[in-house]
Amino acid sequence: MTGTHTHSTTSREQYSPEARDVIFTVPNGISVLRIISIPVIAVLVSKHEMVVALIVIALSAMSDGLDGVIARKFNQVSKLGQILDPIADRLLIFCSILALGIAHVIPWWVLIVVGLRDLLMGVLIVMLAQHGYGPLPVHFVGKTGTALLMTAIVLLIFADIWRNPATLTLHLIALAICIWGIALYWLAGVIYAHQGLELIRNDNGQ
Repeated sequence: MTGTHTHSTTSREQYSPEARDVIFTVPNGISVLRIISIPVIAVLVSKHEMVVALIVIALSAMSDGLDGVIARKFNQVSKLGQILDPIADRLLIFCSILALGIAHVIPWWVLIVVGLRDLLMGVLIVMLAQHGYGPLPVHFVGKTGTALLMTAIVLLIFADIWRNPATLTLHLIALAICIWGIALYWLAGVIYAHQGLELIRNDNGQ
């Protein structure tokens, strides 16, 4: 019994980086602003206001890097921030893809495939939380998949600004990047599911 407890404690330390139980921090405020900007981006994209949408996305991307720097440099890493940051990333991807679908820039199956993966990850997060675990550490496959999807979204938005052979080619390249991003996105989901279910099994002493 003691061995199991020790193993569980070690697992918690590995998968839950040290963070404070604070809410009102500068990084958390920046993350909230990022989340608030997501519907704005989605509306702009759905209405083909692509130039303004790209500007807002650029500001959101800069704030994403800024909140991480502030959190680490000024010891403002918080448990809430560890949750808000990935939520902002997931919402930005999902809402951007939704808006691109409404704007008839991409097919609807992209939204369904991405949305289903995020739904399953949401269920996993709830299951882990019931066992006292925080968010799983981000895997490099997940980072790569997210980066490819965000690159594809930006390129798709940019390609929609003009209508010419060059932007049509860019559109096709962006779709190819999007498909690769989705594949890695799902692969990361499988990795996270394996890690999460293993933690839960260990916690149950199985």
